Parts: sequence; structure tokens; C-alpha cells
Amino acid sequence: MAGQQFQYDENGNTFFYFLTSFVGLIVIPATYYLWPRDQNAEQLRLKALRKVHGRCLWYRLRLMKSQQSVIPTLKKVALLFGWAVFLFLAYKVSKIEREYEEYNPYEVLNLEPGATVVDIKKQYRLLSLKYHPDKSGDEVMFVKIAKAYQALTNEESRKNWEKYGNPDGPQASSFGIALPAWIVDQKNSMLVLLVYGLAFMVILPVVVGTWWYRSIRYSGDQILINTTQLFMHFMYKTPNMNMKRLSMVLTAAFEFDPRSNKEATIRPTDNIEVPQLIRELGNINVKKKEPPFCYPYSLKARVLLLAHLARMDVSENIEEDQRFVVRKSPALLQEVVNVGCQLTMMANSRGGFHAPRLVSIENCMKLSQMIVQGLQESKSPLLQLPHFEEEHLRYCVSKKYKVRSIQDLVSLKDSDRRSMLRFLGEEKYDEVMAVLGSIPHITMDIKLQVLDDEDSNNITAGSIVTVTVTLTRKRMVEFFETEQEQLCAVEDHNTEEQGDASKNKIKVWQNKNKGAKKASKSKKKKLTKKKVTPQQQQKTDKPKQANGTVSGNEVTALAKEDDDELSDKGSESEDGEVTKDSPSERDDESDKQSDTEVEEMGGDNEEEWEALQQSIQRRERALLETKSKITHPVYSLYFPEEKQEWWWLYIADRREQTLVSMPYHVCTLKETEEVELKFPAPSKTGNYQYSVILRSDSYMGLDQIKPLKLEVHEAKAMIDNHPQWDIPETEEEEEDQEDSDGIEESEEDDDDDD
Repeated sequence: MAGQQFQYDENGNTFFYFLTSFVGLIVIPATYYLWPRDQNAEQLRLKALRKVHGRCLWYRLRLMKSQQSVIPTLKKVALLFGWAVFLFLAYKVSKIEREYEEYNPYEVLNLEPGATVVDIKKQYRLLSLKYHPDKSGDEVMFVKIAKAYQALTNEESRKNWEKYGNPDGPQASSFGIALPAWIVDQKNSMLVLLVYGLAFMVILPVVVGTWWYRSIRYSGDQILINTTQLFMHFMYKTPNMNMKRLSMVLTAAFEFDPRSNKEATIRPTDNIEVPQLIRELGNINVKKKEPPFCYPYSLKARVLLLAHLARMDVSENIEEDQRFVVRKSPALLQEVVNVGCQLTMMANSRGGFHAPRLVSIENCMKLSQMIVQGLQESKSPLLQLPHFEEEHLRYCVSKKYKVRSIQDLVSLKDSDRRSMLRFLGEEKYDEVMAVLGSIPHITMDIKLQVLDDEDSNNITAGSIVTVTVTLTRKRMVEFFETEQEQLCAVEDHNTEEQGDASKNKIKVWQNKNKGAKKASKSKKKKLTKKKVTPQQQQKTDKPKQANGTVSGNEVTALAKEDDDELSDKGSESEDGEVTKDSPSERDDESDKQSDTEVEEMGGDNEEEWEALQQSIQRRERALLETKSKITHPVYSLYFPEEKQEWWWLYIADRREQTLVSMPYHVCTLKETEEVELKFPAPSKTGNYQYSVILRSDSYMGLDQIKPLKLEVHEAKAMIDNHPQWDIPETEEEEEDQEDSDGIEESEEDDDDDD
């Protein structure tokens, strides 16, 4: 058996092949992913956002960072250096001659394969005269020629060449290692051993240990696990948490403790500046001795957060600390909401303790809005707009305009809006209108059904109810022209009938405020000229009483009035009079309706089946698709980081102050999105009044509440001894069952014969 030899690369040539491949595998993907080609795109994006977001703090910080950042330049330099090394190695490889070539004696003698012996001798004679060393020829080439001639003319040499590829017979197998020989040289053994030990016994364990230590300290949302436990303790301890208590719990997070987070800092100047802010803020429970609220880091974070909500100026020494606290707060509040939901689920499943009240979870959502906008809870949502100050609000809330929300401001006519905002110049007014038009307007379409059931519209006790909510996002600027057209149409109609155009304005948000609700009612009364009976009045008042009003800056979305009640009792004639339908006409209509119902009975099952299949397909697509959480940048004058528009969607029982479905955090709403909220129906039959609530985590005054009526019926009784469920457990039981079935059949046959 032939021997084996391991050869190291003495010249380092083959090592260049390995090194070139290694560098190429790093440089090529790094160039694709890390080349800062989006630097110009970032500049263009910021330029496009300048008209609306130019005054935002996060915009100014991002613009300054993009102009002063040297990271893109360093990336380019590093990648160009990597390409230079790669091209140099490729050039070196191209200059390396092949050391191993397959031995072919015909090629050495410049003959075609299969040449005769006469041609071989003739060619050998010519080449030997040319390369003979005695005639100043090439000695190495002469040896190759002689060896090739012998391989083709000597029978034994020819067999060795054909069998082993070498005229001399089998040779030792050699394996090349693409490493230079100095690596395995005994002189360098200590150095190589030191490098290997440092890499695999020090650096690698430290990197893996650091990663593992960090991973076990943080949850999936990059929140410290100790912070999550802290939130759970206080949510359990205080189920009904007001805003002041919530701000204390929030700022007690370990993210603000320098011992747990290196980003948090305690400065020597804090002993002077923090007490000064406390005196300006007033009562913030400084003397509270309950830990960790009394710790210095928690007190400092609470003071900085409250100063941010009050829009107070702080010194440059702690301005960066305040931005850090504000930047971390929305994610921490989302964690508080998650903790509250977990405790609610535990209370519903296990019992034994009180779940957090609905007001505690909603206060977390409100506080997120307040922090992003830098406003206190009692402040007007109009202060979110640029150039609006406290002294300007008196023009808006006057008896003439009564503008208290952003929706009211949009609903005004252009002339009235410009007259009300006369304290603004033309440039400032245009900027306010640009910002006002960029604020989102969300519409909700709600569909209630029970999936995986024969009758999807029949809600039985204990069934799983699925509420499909379709959210559609548009900008308020898209409603400006529609609003003006509606106002003009209403004015023309009212001038013909009454001559008073200012009392019956139909607003886009007429389902969300009391004034618009009254206007819609008065218009319907004038159009129909119909008296409303007390019974009908009670029917229309039920949604109001069940829905109620929401305090603060919330905008309640009231139920739309049912127009079908008007068409059931009569139709309006051309001259405005209402004519009652005759009994014969009603009978004909009922017969037609019954006929159409019979015709549609056959298609109901198919429609329900198609709806079920579509729902399953939507769920499968939702599982497979991964949407980006980049939606639309929030307009915020005081938030230090670019914030995306996100929303909370959930179902609640506002009378009982409990959650019905867990809040779904909508993070991918760009234009439209469909969300499914599931919850078990109550165990008792009856009518229930719930609310579908949509809350923004960034804007104040854009929350919506829509009523959800739930009529729960009694569940169908289970059928005993159903043949489909009589499954024998063993073969013997199956045989016994077959025998008994046969006996019963024979008895039935005998009865038939009798």
C-alpha cells in the first residue's frame, strides 16, 4: 500500500487560496448589507417630513445626527479597505503557477495520443538534439523528454503510466494543507498555542457569557425581568391605580437605576437641580418612604418625567437624562399593560384575587399619550399643535366656536377657522393646517360572529365570540374638501327650508360629539316631519345610557340611529307627507320577503362556508406574513425619538370596569388592517352591552369607543347516545356491538313480518 505524506505550504501559495475565499465571504455580503447607500435616502426622507415635522424635537435631533455622524464614512472606508485586500489576494492567486499537473507523455513530446513508435522515436530524436545539455539545452526539459520516451516505448513503464499515472509506478499520496509551514514550526509552537488559548479559552467564553448574562436579564421586549416583576407586584397590590400612583410605579423601573442599567446616570449636580425642580413642581410625594419610590434614582426619574409633562425647561446637565427617561417610558408602559392583562387572565382562570381594574390599564394608555405629546392629563389636546399656547385657547372655547378638540377644529369652515386663529400669521397658520391634515383619522367597521359553528350569528352561552374589526387609516386632510362640500350642501338645503344655515351643520365626526348628534337628530325630524313616540325615544336613548360618556380628552363614538325604523312604519311622499302602508301592501311585502328568505336558505350554508374558509386563510396569512412596525411618524413637539403610530384595540365592559378581550397592540396599521378579538361569551343568557375601544399610544383626543351589543342565547342540549360517538374501545366490544345490532335487525324483520 502506498504511503501518505502531509505537506505544508512552504511558500505560502496555497494559503492565499484559503485567505482569498475567506475574505470574499466576508466582504461581499458586508458590502450588500452595510454599505451606507441609504444615507441620501435618509436625507430625502427628512426633507420630505420637514414641512410637517420640522418643529418636532425628534426631527431636529435626527437631522443633527445625520449631518454630524461619521459612521457612514467609517463604514465606507472599512468596506473599501476590505475590497482592496480581496483584490490584492486575488491578484496574488492569479500569479501562482500550478504546481501539480497531470502527467501526460504525449504532451511532453508534443504528439497526438495514439502516435506510432516510429513517430515517437523521430520526435524524441528531434527534441533531444534541441534540449541536450551538451548543446546548451535545458537539462530539466531533457529529463522530462527522456522519461516520456521511456514511458511510451518501454512496456513496463507504459503499464505503470496507464495504471498509476506515473512511469515509475505507485507513489506516496501527498495531502497539502493550506497553512504556511511556520505555523507548525517548533520554534513558534508557544506563540501559536498562546493565540489559540486566548481565542478559544478567554475571548469566546467571555463573549458567550456576556450574551447569556444579558439574555437572562431581559424579556423578549428588552425589558428587565426585575422591572416586570416590580410592575406585577404593584399592579397586584393596587388594582385601582390612579395617574399619580402610576407615574411613581413607572419611574421606579430598574431601567433608571445605574446599578442595573449603564445608560442611567447619577450626576453630582443632581443634589442641586433636582430639589429645584421639586420646588417648581409642587407636591409630588417626595416624603413617601415606600421603597423603591424613595430611592434617589426613582425620585430623579419621577421629577424629570413630571417636568416633561409640564413642559418645563431643565438645565443642560440633566437634559440628556430627561430624554433618556422619556424615551424609555412608552415601552415600559406597554409592559405595564401586558402585566395587567396577565393578571386579568390569571384572575379569570384561577380566581382568588382581584384583577386590575379597567381604569388602571387605561391610565397606562393615557400616560403613554401624555408622555409622547408632553402634556398633562387636564390640558387641551389642541396644545399638540404648533404655535398653540394656553392663552390662545380662550379664542377656541368661546361661545362662538366651541372648539375643544382636534375634530372640532377640522369641522369648522375655512373662514371661521381663519377668523378664530387670527392670532397666527400666514406662515404659522399654514404650518398648523399642514400638521392638522397629517393627524390620523381612523374608522372602525365591526363584525360579530361565532366561527366554527353552524350558525355563526347565533351567540350561545360559553361560545367563543370573534369580533372582526377593520381599521382604516386616513389623514384628516382628506376630509377637508368633503367637509366643505357637506357644509355647503347643508347650508343650501337649510336656506330653502328655514333660512338658518348656522344651526344644522353636519360634521364629519357627528357620531362622536353631542352637538353633532343633536344636529343630525334635528335634520331627520325636519326631513321626515314625523313625531317620535315615547317608546321609540326610549329605544334611541338606550345606546346613550349604555355607552355613557368618557371623561378627559376621549372622543366617544355613539351608535348610529337606525333608519330602518322610519321605513318600516311609512314612506315619505314627494310633498313631505308620510303615508302609512295598507295591510294588503304589508301582506304582499311579507310574502315577498318570505319567498326571498326561502330562496336564500340554500345559499346561506355556502356563504357561511366561504366566510369560514376566508377567515381561516386570513389567519394563515397572518401567521406567515411578518409586517414591518414602521407605520407613520408621530407629530410630537417634545418627544426626543422618532415614534411610530401604534394603537390599542380591545373590548371592555365599562359598567363592570373589566376587560372582555385582551388589548391587541396594532403596530402595522398603514392604510387598512383587520384585527380579530376573541373572548368567551357569558355563561348566562341575556343582553350585554360591551364597548369596542381604540386608543392611540401617541395622540391625545383621538380615542374611539363604539358600543357592542351581545345577545346570548341558551346553548343547544347535547344529544346522548349519538351513533357517531359510540366508538368501541376494544375489538371484543366491537364484536359484541355488531352481534347486538344483528339481533335488533332480526327482531325488527320479525315485527315487519307480523
